[in-house]
Amino acid sequence: MAYIDLIDETDASGVVKHEYEKGIKRSGRVYNILKVMSRSPAALRDAMRMYLTIMFGPSDLSRAQREMLATVVSRGNHCYY
Repeated sequence: MAYIDLIDETDASGVVKHEYEKGIKRSGRVYNILKVMSRSPAALRDAMRMYLTIMFGPSDLSRAQREMLATVVSRGNHCYY
């Protein structure tokens, strides 16, 4: 299995710290998906902007429908969502 040296919340600074703080505000913790992206702060920032747009931005799909789609895709990919 590959090893990725993750940036912990206590060691985060700049963009990574800002995104971690927003993650804690949203869900009470920093999920590993954010930590995996921590080595590329610009990618972390942009991925979170895309996620927030997809899940909370204007759409013909309801919030519940978007969550259902995310859950089904995660299950199909054998990922916990």
